[in-house]
Amino acid sequence: MIGRKRFVRWIAAAVALLLLFSLPGGCTARIRGVFKDVITPLNTLVLKTGRSLKEGIDTVRGFGGLAEENSRLTEEVVHLQARNRVLENLAEENIRLQQQLDFRNRQSRDLIACQVVARTISGWWQSVRVSKGASSGIGPNRAVISSDGLVGRTAEVSAHTADVLLVSDPACKVSARISRTGAFGVVSGRGTNLKGYPVARMQFIHKDIPVRAGDAVVTSGLGGVFPKDVLIGYVDDVHTEETGLYQYADIIPNAVIDLLDVVFISTGNDDSGDAE
Repeated sequence: MIGRKRFVRWIAAAVALLLLFSLPGGCTARIRGVFKDVITPLNTLVLKTGRSLKEGIDTVRGFGGLAEENSRLTEEVVHLQARNRVLENLAEENIRLQQQLDFRNRQSRDLIACQVVARTISGWWQSVRVSKGASSGIGPNRAVISSDGLVGRTAEVSAHTADVLLVSDPACKVSARISRTGAFGVVSGRGTNLKGYPVARMQFIHKDIPVRAGDAVVTSGLGGVFPKDVLIGYVDDVHTEETGLYQYADIIPNAVIDLLDVVFISTGNDDSGDAE
């Protein structure tokens, strides 16, 4: 309805203009003045409408520019966030590598640094593969450790890789003792628990020696495979065997819970001194 009214106004204005310019030259100035008075409001309306249209177009163009600027800034923020994450990861990796280097420098035994290149940590089979093998002086049944403690022992060894049985693997058995009391026992893997965490168990602990949750379990140094006093993990729970002669303790292996990308393998020429 409003559109039709505007159309009629435009038609009226056009007709008035035609009449004005078609008047004979003898028309009096008074008649021309009347027409001018009628047309002037229409001319004003036309000018205002034109200015409004121009301002609207400029506004729309301005919105388009703001949208483009907002898109550019969003892309820049995403780029900066991604770059920041990369820098944070590099900083964390640098810290881990520095810790491993410090650990290696503190050791009196000969160790070979290896990178973990594959992992199979599921169910009852707990193993990893490292980047060095027989060509680097690595053989089977060698202790594998990290700055967090005992990782496991080497099993199958090829020229350039070695498979490592983790402490949480049932086939990996370690002579151990509880650091606080000196009680001896044997640690063997128990796979993973219901939460997916690797676990182990220390068996044949004398029934009369007190064992508490949180007690540190370390290697005893007996058996010739594992060096003495390397941290295995911490006691999680303690039970008495059905015979009543021994206790057993469930253990959370410290180095296996958050296995690092770099581990160290004993060359077999170990000093029997304490590990740091």
